[in-house]
Amino acid sequence: MQRCSCCKNRGVDTQHLKTFVEVVRQGSFAGAARALEVDPSAVTRAIAALETALGARLLQRTTRKVALTDAGAEYLERVRPALDELDRAADDVGASTGEIRGVVRVTASVSYGHTVLMPLLPALRAAHPALDVDLLLTDAVVDLVTQHIDVALRLGPPVDSSLVGSQLAVVRPRVVASPAWLARHGRPRTPQDLARHDCLRFPLPGWRTQWTFRASDGRTQSVAVRGWLTVSNALALHRAALDGLGPALLSDWLVAPDIASGRLVDVFPALEATATNFDSAVWLLYASRDHVPRRVRAFVEFVRGAIGRVG
Repeated sequence: MQRCSCCKNRGVDTQHLKTFVEVVRQGSFAGAARALEVDPSAVTRAIAALETALGARLLQRTTRKVALTDAGAEYLERVRPALDELDRAADDVGASTGEIRGVVRVTASVSYGHTVLMPLLPALRAAHPALDVDLLLTDAVVDLVTQHIDVALRLGPPVDSSLVGSQLAVVRPRVVASPAWLARHGRPRTPQDLARHDCLRFPLPGWRTQWTFRASDGRTQSVAVRGWLTVSNALALHRAALDGLGPALLSDWLVAPDIASGRLVDVFPALEATATNFDSAVWLLYASRDHVPRRVRAFVEFVRGAIGRVG
């Protein structure tokens, strides 16, 4: 039975503590069971054993959620540093073997994860065969602390300063169309020509109504766009462009191979394009902490080397 120093005199199992923390993170016993990959009854037993050992109710259960009692909140505040210290000690011991092991939890958008991150995994596996990856692909902005995420790859302008990380790559959206579409409709000569065509649009503010272009001298022009097809996923929008359904504004990391092969044409190669702002980038982020585990550092260093660091 593992015990941390703050609990050794009360017979508290460290795994029960970790289960308790996960229940708080997930907000439910069922969520904790999924995160820990155990049966829900095991979570129930662990919390019951912990409360029995301490002689106090830590969690208030209702039909909809689980909430901390006053005693539970105080206990959580005391045991978290101890659990962090246990993780740090295990990490230091692992360093003596030279092998990177453990689980790193990573989140990225669906399209970026599918297009950029997934193809890197074979090389990551070869470099660190004992490292497990738990990859959450979602277009929602996930809270790294409450969701127990080690690393996030996010797209957009400069991000939350409470997170630690760096810019991996500049993102340059391009207006692209298939050769078949251009043959049927003619190639737009200027961005204003897009107003006469059905464009493929993304259902976010700005993306579905207006695209902005910037010339090398810094001059900008905005174009009101319309179109019969709006798609909520960049991968599906990419598919629609390849199928000749219209011009689309898509990130360079998604369409660069198609432009190189001729499957898509960069309609305005001399212009920068955006639906939001011109300072978009790929950011590699992790929550601020005193000790970054070796498994997280290894993943971060691998991704920086594979994608390339800018800035």
